[in-house]
Amino acid sequence: MTGSTALLTDHYELTMLQAALAAGTAERRCVFELFSRSLPDGRRYGVLAGVGRALDALESFRFDEESLAALDGVVDDRTLTWLASYRFSGDVHGYGEGETYFPGSPLLVVESSFAEAVLLETVLLSIYNHDSAIAAAASRMTRAAGARPCIEMGSRRTHEEAAVAAARAAYVAGFEATSNLAARHRWGVPSTGTSAHSFTLLHDTESAAFRAQVDSLGVGTTLLVDTYDVAEAVRLGVEVAGPGLGAVRLDSGDLAVLAHQVRAQLDSLGAHETRIVVTSDLDEYAIASLAAAPVDGYGVGTQLVTGSGHPTCGMVYKLVAREGGDGRLEPVAKRSSKKASYGGRKWAHRRIGADGLAEAEVVGTGEAPAPGEGARDLLRELVRGGEVVGREPLADARARHHASREELPLTAQSLGRGGPVLPTERVDAASTVRG
Repeated sequence: MTGSTALLTDHYELTMLQAALAAGTAERRCVFELFSRSLPDGRRYGVLAGVGRALDALESFRFDEESLAALDGVVDDRTLTWLASYRFSGDVHGYGEGETYFPGSPLLVVESSFAEAVLLETVLLSIYNHDSAIAAAASRMTRAAGARPCIEMGSRRTHEEAAVAAARAAYVAGFEATSNLAARHRWGVPSTGTSAHSFTLLHDTESAAFRAQVDSLGVGTTLLVDTYDVAEAVRLGVEVAGPGLGAVRLDSGDLAVLAHQVRAQLDSLGAHETRIVVTSDLDEYAIASLAAAPVDGYGVGTQLVTGSGHPTCGMVYKLVAREGGDGRLEPVAKRSSKKASYGGRKWAHRRIGADGLAEAEVVGTGEAPAPGEGARDLLRELVRGGEVVGREPLADARARHHASREELPLTAQSLGRGGPVLPTERVDAASTVRG
């Protein structure tokens, strides 16, 4: 993310700031928490993504001259003057990127003045809700694919910037590569790609198109074989590239039936090592249905970048504690019907059974106890005194997701509808309340 991110917010964040400055409450020390009250319908676990992007956005949250000019008529001069020197100076703790999560998990804990923290609400939710939705869908797809690689190729099915974020989130959740070059450039996500149907249609014959591609990219390339007749294209592909042809791609038709037919044909032509890659509106269910087919990899687009039916996670950002008259933090909470929140600064542990599988998400208020044997602390320090300290390579987030997903009970592998695979146990400051 380049340039100022200060205007990636909502109007009411600034009017709240203006009123708080006038009331003398803007500098009260506060704790905000980003969490989800529930998982999307039918999902068994969530996957946190976007942490690295959020840290970048926080660092770039500055009201430069252009941003301040854009706010003319939105807030008063006093507020504009305050915004001109805005720098987040608080502390942030949160779940590591790639971690699985459950309802009530305190995914991000922001502690600072009200004025500093409230302005971050919209941009943090925008990043976390989008990226985590993509990562959750990607995790289900890579789980269904097993050892077969998945490639992200949904850039044409979403906003151009959302495409870059989606490629990143999918990589965190186990995808091997992307077609998006901006994701390669910005985040180091491996990119891949060969040709589309237009390349075949450009040439006078399919054989000429294959020859041009093989001459340019080598025999290890992937040939798209469903422009005209699949069987004839497979024959031509092996004729042009030889039995060392890298792969063929199927993008239409009954993929399971075609995969069996193509595998038999390739083997009959001596191309035993030529792989079969399938695309065409795949989701986790379609991938799972192809488990018995001789498929070697999947290219996924539309269903991935739209969260496979759940394009957002329903995460919220709520004030859970504020400075009281005695200078100490006191819990605050909403009591709204079906939108209640739990007051107090949270800690979070995951309890692990003797078999190495997770048993519960334990979320408490008050001083955090040591996790002890059979548990692990889920919150990491991300920002200290306004300085980012929790940035990490994407490889670490990928490894964290793999370990966290493998730690879940076996029911997490099910694509069937159901509730969270782990219960969330809430413990109050006196360690007496469970819910």
